[in-house]
Amino acid sequence: MAITFNHTIVASRNRAESAAFFTDVFGLPAAAEFGPFLAVTLNHGVSLDFAQAPEGAEITPQHYAFLVSEEEFDDIYGRIRARGMQHWADPQGRHPGEINHHDGGRGVYFQDPAGHYLEIITRPYGSGA
Repeated sequence: MAITFNHTIVASRNRAESAAFFTDVFGLPAAAEFGPFLAVTLNHGVSLDFAQAPEGAEITPQHYAFLVSEEEFDDIYGRIRARGMQHWADPQGRHPGEINHHDGGRGVYFQDPAGHYLEIITRPYGSGA
Protein backbone atom coordinates (compact mmCIF):
# COMPACT_ATOMS: atom_id res chain seq x y z
CA MET A 1 0.00 0.00 0.00
CA ALA A 2 1.30 3.45 -0.90
CA ILE A 3 0.24 6.16 1.53
CA THR A 4 0.59 9.72 0.31
CA PHE A 5 0.17 12.83 2.42
CA ASN A 6 -2.55 15.00 0.84
CA HIS A 7 -3.34 18.05 3.01
CA THR A 8 -3.50 19.51 6.47
CA ILE A 9 -5.57 22.30 7.96
CA VAL A 10 -3.63 25.24 9.37
CA ALA A 11 -5.48 27.31 11.98
CA SER A 12 -5.12 31.06 11.45
CA ARG A 13 -6.23 34.26 13.15
CA ASN A 14 -6.74 35.67 9.65
CA ARG A 15 -6.69 33.00 6.94
CA ALA A 16 -6.09 35.51 4.11
CA GLU A 17 -3.14 37.09 5.95
CA SER A 18 -1.61 33.71 6.80
CA ALA A 19 -2.05 32.27 3.31
CA ALA A 20 -0.64 35.43 1.69
CA PHE A 21 2.31 35.41 4.10
CA PHE A 22 3.08 31.82 3.22
CA THR A 23 2.81 32.27 -0.55
CA ASP A 24 4.84 35.49 -0.44
CA VAL A 25 7.68 34.14 1.70
CA PHE A 26 7.83 30.81 -0.14
CA GLY A 27 7.38 32.34 -3.60
CA LEU A 28 4.28 30.30 -4.44
CA PRO A 29 1.13 31.05 -6.45
CA ALA A 30 -1.76 32.65 -4.56
CA ALA A 31 -4.00 30.44 -2.44
CA ALA A 32 -7.22 29.12 -3.95
CA GLU A 33 -10.58 29.29 -2.20
CA PHE A 34 -11.79 25.79 -1.28
CA GLY A 35 -14.91 25.82 0.85
CA PRO A 36 -14.02 27.52 4.15
CA PHE A 37 -10.30 27.23 3.39
CA LEU A 38 -7.61 29.03 1.43
CA ALA A 39 -5.52 26.21 -0.03
CA VAL A 40 -1.84 26.66 -0.86
CA THR A 41 -0.61 23.91 -3.14
CA LEU A 42 2.85 22.45 -2.64
CA ASN A 43 4.71 19.74 -4.53
CA HIS A 44 3.03 16.37 -5.26
CA GLY A 45 -0.47 17.85 -4.90
CA VAL A 46 -0.10 18.42 -1.16
CA SER A 47 -1.89 21.46 0.19
CA LEU A 48 -1.89 23.57 3.32
CA ASP A 49 -5.51 24.59 3.89
CA PHE A 50 -5.64 27.81 5.91
CA ALA A 51 -8.74 28.01 8.12
CA GLN A 52 -10.13 30.95 10.05
CA ALA A 53 -10.08 30.17 13.78
CA PRO A 54 -13.16 31.35 15.71
CA GLU A 55 -12.88 34.86 17.18
CA GLY A 56 -10.95 34.73 20.45
CA ALA A 57 -9.94 31.09 20.02
CA GLU A 58 -6.45 30.17 21.13
CA ILE A 59 -4.27 28.77 18.36
CA THR A 60 -1.86 26.06 19.45
CA PRO A 61 1.35 26.63 17.48
CA GLN A 62 2.34 23.74 15.23
CA HIS A 63 5.64 22.98 13.48
CA TYR A 64 5.81 22.69 9.70
CA ALA A 65 9.15 21.76 8.06
CA PHE A 66 9.83 22.06 4.34
CA LEU A 67 12.62 20.48 2.32
CA VAL A 68 13.78 23.04 -0.27
CA SER A 69 16.58 23.26 -2.82
CA GLU A 70 19.66 25.37 -2.18
CA GLU A 71 18.34 28.01 -4.61
CA GLU A 72 14.91 28.01 -2.95
CA PHE A 73 16.60 28.36 0.45
CA ASP A 74 18.48 31.43 -0.82
CA ASP A 75 15.25 32.94 -2.17
CA ILE A 76 13.14 32.22 0.92
CA TYR A 77 15.84 33.22 3.39
CA GLY A 78 16.38 36.42 1.38
CA ARG A 79 12.69 37.28 1.76
CA ILE A 80 12.81 36.50 5.51
CA ARG A 81 15.76 38.87 5.92
CA ALA A 82 14.26 41.55 3.64
CA ARG A 83 11.14 41.56 5.84
CA GLY A 84 13.29 41.92 8.96
CA MET A 85 11.70 38.78 10.42
CA GLN A 86 13.01 37.09 13.51
CA HIS A 87 14.58 33.75 12.69
CA TRP A 88 16.71 31.17 14.47
CA ALA A 89 19.18 28.38 13.74
CA ASP A 90 17.47 26.18 16.34
CA PRO A 91 13.92 25.38 17.45
CA GLN A 92 14.56 26.72 20.95
CA GLY A 93 15.47 30.18 19.60
CA ARG A 94 18.91 30.21 21.27
CA HIS A 95 20.67 31.28 18.05
CA PRO A 96 18.73 34.29 16.73
CA GLY A 97 19.59 35.72 13.32
CA GLU A 98 21.50 32.57 12.35
CA ILE A 99 21.01 29.48 10.19
CA ASN A 100 22.17 25.93 10.90
CA HIS A 101 24.21 23.51 8.79
CA HIS A 102 22.82 20.15 9.89
CA ASP A 103 23.66 17.16 7.69
CA GLY A 104 25.81 19.36 5.44
CA GLY A 105 22.85 21.52 4.41
CA ARG A 106 21.25 24.69 5.68
CA GLY A 107 18.19 25.29 7.83
CA VAL A 108 16.33 28.08 9.58
CA TYR A 109 13.24 28.49 11.78
CA PHE A 110 10.74 31.37 11.74
CA GLN A 111 7.08 32.01 12.60
CA ASP A 112 3.98 32.82 10.59
CA PRO A 113 1.37 35.44 11.63
CA ALA A 114 -0.60 32.86 13.68
CA GLY A 115 2.52 31.82 15.62
CA HIS A 116 3.17 28.51 13.84
CA TYR A 117 6.83 27.52 13.61
CA LEU A 118 8.07 27.12 10.05
CA GLU A 119 11.36 25.51 9.12
CA ILE A 120 13.16 25.25 5.81
CA ILE A 121 15.98 22.74 5.32
CA THR A 122 18.08 21.80 2.31
CA ARG A 123 18.95 18.28 3.50
CA PRO A 124 16.67 15.81 5.28
CA TYR A 125 17.66 15.21 8.91
CA GLY A 126 19.81 12.11 9.22
CA SER A 127 20.99 12.23 5.59
CA GLY A 128 24.63 12.81 6.62
CA ALA A 129 27.16 15.36 5.44
